[in-house]
Amino acid sequence: MRLRSSKGENIRERTFRFGVRIVKMVNRLPRTTAGFALGSQVIRSGTAIGANVEEADAAESKDDFIHKMKIALKEAQETRYWLRIIIESEMLIDEETKALLKECDEIVRILHTIITNTIVKMSQ
Repeated sequence: MRLRSSKGENIRERTFRFGVRIVKMVNRLPRTTAGFALGSQVIRSGTAIGANVEEADAAESKDDFIHKMKIALKEAQETRYWLRIIIESEMLIDEETKALLKECDEIVRILHTIITNTIVKMSQ
């Protein structure tokens, strides 16, 4: 199954690039207790999005595909939460971090649409 966003971009590549950007952002967090804790959280969830999309692309069935995409969606929602904490706490408030939050919002919407459309197609 070829996963594409509404813009025609491959969602596998998009979530991979997002994960790389998360890694780079985490490396810029302050070396404080809070920085380490938040960095650990956001790096786990932010890189797990793409890993689960990869697994979904190799799913054994439509149900397996939906299950893995739902996990990717949950990870994206968690990542959005951690990014909001990082920005609101003024740990990092630069343009790249704000752009990551925007990209995460878009990924959440794309994954939700993919899941919804797959469920609709299965019920027809």
